[in-house]
Amino acid sequence: MITIPYLTALTTYFSYGLLFAFGQLRDFFRKIFDWWSHNSLQGYAPICLGLEDFYIRRLYLRIQDCFNRPICSSPDAWFDVVERVSNDYNKTLKRTTRVDRCLNLGSYNYLGFAAADEYCTPRVIESLKKFSASTCSTRVDGGTTTLHTELEECVANFVGKPAAVVFGMGYATNSAILPVLIGKGGLIISDSLNHNSIVNGARGSGATIRVFQHNTPSHLEKVLREQIAEGQPRTHRPWKKIFVVVEGIYSMEGELCQLPEIVSICKKYKAYVYLDEAHSIGAVGKSGRGVCDLLGVDTADVDIMMGTFTKSFGSCGGYIAGSKELIEFLKHSCPAHLYATSISPPAAQQIISSIKVILGEDGSSRGAQKLARIRENSNFFRSELQKMGFEVLGDNDSPVMPIMLYNPAKIPAFSRECLKRNVAVVTVAFPATPLLLARARICISAAHTREDLIKALEVISRVGDMVGVKYFPAEPKKQQLEGEGIKTD
Repeated sequence: MITIPYLTALTTYFSYGLLFAFGQLRDFFRKIFDWWSHNSLQGYAPICLGLEDFYIRRLYLRIQDCFNRPICSSPDAWFDVVERVSNDYNKTLKRTTRVDRCLNLGSYNYLGFAAADEYCTPRVIESLKKFSASTCSTRVDGGTTTLHTELEECVANFVGKPAAVVFGMGYATNSAILPVLIGKGGLIISDSLNHNSIVNGARGSGATIRVFQHNTPSHLEKVLREQIAEGQPRTHRPWKKIFVVVEGIYSMEGELCQLPEIVSICKKYKAYVYLDEAHSIGAVGKSGRGVCDLLGVDTADVDIMMGTFTKSFGSCGGYIAGSKELIEFLKHSCPAHLYATSISPPAAQQIISSIKVILGEDGSSRGAQKLARIRENSNFFRSELQKMGFEVLGDNDSPVMPIMLYNPAKIPAFSRECLKRNVAVVTVAFPATPLLLARARICISAAHTREDLIKALEVISRVGDMVGVKYFPAEPKKQQLEGEGIKTD
């Protein structure tokens, strides 16, 4: 867990308190003026109400130019960002005709497949001509093409499971699958920092939910032992089934799951392991097969493997891989399979082609080179950021590296100053993170060259000094940095 320095926490609380006080004052005067104005909805309860609405109106809208920035090119190592302007203090934003070419440090394009590829793109174009852009049908009606069947076989072989089923949306894979797998009388034990799709899926299942401390196997075992001893609420009957849900790489922390220890505990207490590999599949491991490949865990020990195609494969959708019995059950009972339109055929072809490149089945070694480059780029960038004095979360080999900002005033300052220097970064704040733990999330790609990374480090170092987010003393290794070609001034 993140330990916030006392002074940083104090100043962050003070900043949010000041913003909250001024926001409440503005709301007070707003109510007075609204009382005199005619309102066609008089007598209706307000649709938007509560602290979340207050946060959006009084805090988020002030800096909304730092979020949802439109682009007008493929999300490659460099992309085109459309400039926006506001004449009402950021309440509304209007696009201009100006476009800035920026270094992309925000997209999940881990292996560089999101741009045109010499192997994937021609095959995707051919599939578009043959199958059209959409099946316009669900999988159980007329939405299963030969590409969908091939894709499911390809995914199952790639992740090391007997069978797989694919869906058109990654978020819906978690939120729609969990309620099918477990219900009332079941127990879900979830990591405290699991993705919102897992949280919503668990809530929708009707199962009892318990949370264990982030990535802490010892606390997981404690929770498991207590819940098995207590049984179901009120009746104290044994649980019908128990699921432990974790992620391979946590998207806001960049940390690798302690999977070997968690699998061992789940075996001990006869609990099922549900592994979300949205950010790890394709991006880590010697052969790109995710955290099981990286950490030496047998995929047979992971009962349900979930992943998405939106990161490493340059496409869209998600998958569930497991036993043949499990996948057959999901195909007959999961709403995302029965009622949602099937994944677009060109998107399916993109996934198939990118997997073939990763495995070297395209007749080249480009897949191995991409995997080596993403690992080298990630470890180099993380190491240099830490040397500069930034507080960087996550583990080695992870392409996700959050830089802690904390203070609300530093969120727009960091984002805007980087953009001025043609480096596009993603800043993340509440509700995606806890209120005090705002950060800039850097995503590294195999498409980045060493020159790209050096430029990014120069800009981030300069902006970090300007904004004041270097919370640790920098390492006195000026000669080494200069040897890498990084300017520290």
